[in-house]
Amino acid sequence: AKPFREDIKAQVAELKKSGIDAPLLVGILANGDPDAKKYAEWTGKACRADGLRYELREIEDSIDVEAALNEANNDPKVHGIIVYYPIFGQEESFSGASQDDYLRDSVSHKCDVEGLCHMYRTNLYKNARFLDYPKNTQKCVLPCTALSVVKILESVPSCYDKSQPLGRHMDGKVVTIVNRSEIVGRPLAAMLANDGADVYSVDINSIYLFRGGRLHKVENETVESLVRKSNIVVTGVPTKSYQLPTEWIQPNTTVVNVASFKNVDEEALLKIEGVTYVPMVGKVTVAMLERNLMRLYYNFHHPDKRLKSAADAEEENKTIVTAVAPWYGSAIQVYTACIATVILAMTVAKKKAMSARLYTLHVPERLHAGAIGDYSCVVIHNLYFRMSYCTETNGGG
Repeated sequence: AKPFREDIKAQVAELKKSGIDAPLLVGILANGDPDAKKYAEWTGKACRADGLRYELREIEDSIDVEAALNEANNDPKVHGIIVYYPIFGQEESFSGASQDDYLRDSVSHKCDVEGLCHMYRTNLYKNARFLDYPKNTQKCVLPCTALSVVKILESVPSCYDKSQPLGRHMDGKVVTIVNRSEIVGRPLAAMLANDGADVYSVDINSIYLFRGGRLHKVENETVESLVRKSNIVVTGVPTKSYQLPTEWIQPNTTVVNVASFKNVDEEALLKIEGVTYVPMVGKVTVAMLERNLMRLYYNFHHPDKRLKSAADAEEENKTIVTAVAPWYGSAIQVYTACIATVILAMTVAKKKAMSARLYTLHVPERLHAGAIGDYSCVVIHNLYFRMSYCTETNGGG
């Protein structure tokens, strides 16, 4: 955790040197869970030690959490938000998912330091690493606990091969994760698979293989058979009674425990040749939380970024207005023009019809018809031929 926190301190110092306040992280606590309370205190202590600002907002009635979350989302002075779960557990919400899942999706992507809202989860599972493709200037935020495991594995020489191209740093590695929660297990499986590993995700009643952006149902394997062939094993079972049998662990395996309880007998594990064991990830998780806060700050909240975003929005609005500006002044003008055109067309058509009738008039028949006088018919006949002669002589004028 130390290198990441030192980097954060340096970034905060640069901001303060420019007269800019450090980013503000707001924690929302609405349960009596002692682990959540401890995590909140630990987060605040770490943030203040690294020069960041932290504010814990404790909510007495859990029904008020959503209102408090929306208030923080809409506060321009807030740059990051963390909600300490569980609050409602798996209690269903109006949206259909559990109420806690609903709250996770309610955190603004501009403030989600945990990287668990719908936008970041979707980008993770699509392996989309930037928010602003194709510019690729705004990196996505990743779930901080899963990210802490990745950073720990990157520090182990036998796990990651950075000489390989991006997306293939873990080619040939087999990973078993005993946890498929939406907070840790599933995103971690996706992240390691995105780096090229074959990742077996173990839950209470199912096993899935994450490989190449696809999910495969595993039928003919057991947890034991998977652990025995794995280079990396991650345990995250949130119960004190669960223990992974150490006899399944092979020499030179890396074992990481992300649960609040130790899921493996440490003493027996360390007797296995070449084993690398990480008993907890809490400190690195907090460092990733701070790292995500800084990323959000530079993506959305830095004064320069806000000014640029406002300018870009204004320019985009101008472009839209110009693009859709009509050639006519108003709808009334269009209506008037249409009516005038129809009337003119009808008048021209009527004149042409009249001319045609005059042209086909047979004078002798009209003289015998008695409908009009002899003289009148001759006058009409002569008038018609004079008009025709003038029209032809003057070129239709």
